[in-house]
Amino acid sequence: MNLSLREQLLAAGLGTKKQAKEAERQRHRDKKNEAARRAEHEQRLAAERAAKAARDRELNRKRQEDLERKQRWAQVKQLIEQHRLPKPESDEYFNFIDRGKVRRVPVDGALRQQIIRGEVMIVRCEGRYDLVLAEIAERIREREPRAVVSLQAQDDTKPSEDDPYKDYVVPDDLIW
Repeated sequence: MNLSLREQLLAAGLGTKKQAKEAERQRHRDKKNEAARRAEHEQRLAAERAAKAARDRELNRKRQEDLERKQRWAQVKQLIEQHRLPKPESDEYFNFIDRGKVRRVPVDGALRQQIIRGEVMIVRCEGRYDLVLAEIAERIREREPRAVVSLQAQDDTKPSEDDPYKDYVVPDDLIW
């Protein structure tokens, strides 16, 4: 007797043909639902893998940018250390505005004139201000534009119309 379990149960009277057909339909529905769940699970896994790959790419890009930025600043620091002009022992200072604050570097009369003419530039690195020749400052500006203090930006500011001192020009060599 090679009857299936279903046929054996029907023969024993433990079920009806209607129940058997319903059980068969339920089994097919379960298989379809299981296949759909598997497909959905695979799609979810694929989406998670893609999102992780995108996060990893973004993280690697940021790390690479940080590494390049650190290398540029190391080159700037090396250029400044190799080519900075010695600071004179003087009580005179050249005052300038950087990042909204008044800063100053010690200068003598000749060095002040070179700064005003643009032959010598002020550069910043690691919170310090140094003086370098204009050619070196341009090489530094190529690597990191923020390292060179721009003195011309001060001249671009136009006084407002209601400023009572707009007709008076402040000289470049004014000592505060």
